[in-house]
Amino acid sequence: MKNTELQQRKDQATPRGVGVMCQFYAERALNSEIWDVEGRRYIDFAAGIAVLNTGHRHPKLMAAVQAQAEKFTHTCYQVVPYASYIELAEKINQLSPGSHAKKTAFFSSGAEAVENAIKIARASTGRSAVIAFSGGFHGRTMMGMALTGKVAPYKLGFGPFPGEIYHAPFPMELHGVTTEDSLAALQMLFKADVDPKRVAAIILEPVQGEGGFYMAPHNFMRALRAICDEHGILLIADEIQTGFARTGKLFAMEHYDVLPDLMTIAKSLAGGMPLSAVCGRTDIMDAPAPGGLGGTYAGNPLAIASAHAVLDVIAEEKLVERANLLGDRLKDKLNSLREAVPQIADVRGPGAMVAVEFMNPFSGRADMEFTKKVQTHALQQGLLLLTCGVYGNVVRFLFPLTISDALMTEALEILESAMRKSAE
Repeated sequence: MKNTELQQRKDQATPRGVGVMCQFYAERALNSEIWDVEGRRYIDFAAGIAVLNTGHRHPKLMAAVQAQAEKFTHTCYQVVPYASYIELAEKINQLSPGSHAKKTAFFSSGAEAVENAIKIARASTGRSAVIAFSGGFHGRTMMGMALTGKVAPYKLGFGPFPGEIYHAPFPMELHGVTTEDSLAALQMLFKADVDPKRVAAIILEPVQGEGGFYMAPHNFMRALRAICDEHGILLIADEIQTGFARTGKLFAMEHYDVLPDLMTIAKSLAGGMPLSAVCGRTDIMDAPAPGGLGGTYAGNPLAIASAHAVLDVIAEEKLVERANLLGDRLKDKLNSLREAVPQIADVRGPGAMVAVEFMNPFSGRADMEFTKKVQTHALQQGLLLLTCGVYGNVVRFLFPLTISDALMTEALEILESAMRKSAE
């Protein structure tokens, strides 16, 4: 089977709205490597968009899923429950930030978790309005798109969106938006557009994913917590991309000295199996009536089994610590290239949630063309990279935290070569 043949069949059989980055097709994968149908190997620095912190086909995850498959694959938890769901909820409640009483409900996708977090917030507060931020990404469902702070390609042609969703600018000092600017815009929202007593929740990613790996400043997060406390608003941390050791903490909110009321989690929670969750304060989580939460596949037993194994692997292989080591190594490499690659405007990110942003050194403007060159040259040499950012000028790095030192060395050599070649 050839990649070109599959590409033609894809174009005939599937809609263009499902955008596909690569023109090669996966045959098999292991840890941090993918082989296509023609036998070519790629080093995977995308990890299914942050889903594979524990790598492709980790043996502990494979064994856990296989063991569960031999018992049962589906009952629908809301019809016939099972102990593993409860046990995983107990673990998440204990491991998530804060010692207060918490409860967790499981779903299937990140967007589904976001939808349910908004439902829970509205049920708990009796309010309807929600505030999100520019550059934020919260999914492709109607509510997810409404919350997402990026039009192309996510919102094009899909409106109208759910009402009472408001946006404020996210702090990005590189682009001239300070914490003070963002907070002033929030206060203007309260004066011009929505009474804060009508706002159910403020939702944000502690580190924006699709938006460009900008980390919310500490003083900004503290200020949001204070605003929420003042007006009875719930603070929702969208940890879908930041969770499970990616930022050098199990959850990104552990970097801050304030706590969210609700958290959405997904992606690396189950190491490639479809599973997401909302975790939050007990009184808030209990607000919806019985039957108000759930879903046919929500908390699928195979995915739950995989998630238990993910938590074991993170602890046993010390992936939180490894995220910091690998992230520091990558940032050192990127910073060492600043002189040779003047397009580097910023190297940032906590732990292994690292990004490099490129700007034209003469105009000072976002350089999407250069970013695409780096991505293309890297792919030609067998390194899979993702771009992101409102301006499309950021490369984000999402390699499995289980990557070997030798493979990391090889990948960094390819990355350096791709950046130097693009700068010629």
